[in-house]
Amino acid sequence: MTQEDEALNEIERRAKQRQESVKANFLKPKSAQEFYDELRNNVIEEVSREIRKLTSFGKDTIDSLAIYIEGMKK
Repeated sequence: MTQEDEALNEIERRAKQRQESVKANFLKPKSAQEFYDELRNNVIEEVSREIRKLTSFGKDTIDSLAIYIEGMKK
């Protein structure tokens, strides 16, 4: 087997692993808690992004508040 054949086999093996991983994650239904946590984290991230846009406080204060809010993720 040449180096080229070995490289192609390795590429095919990795592609198959990725495909199986995606399929397993896609077919696996989320529990109610997983769904809630994902939704909660997305909302917290959105709030953090909007907080960083505020100009009424100093940049350090805004950054500290945003970091505090991001720390609330589960």
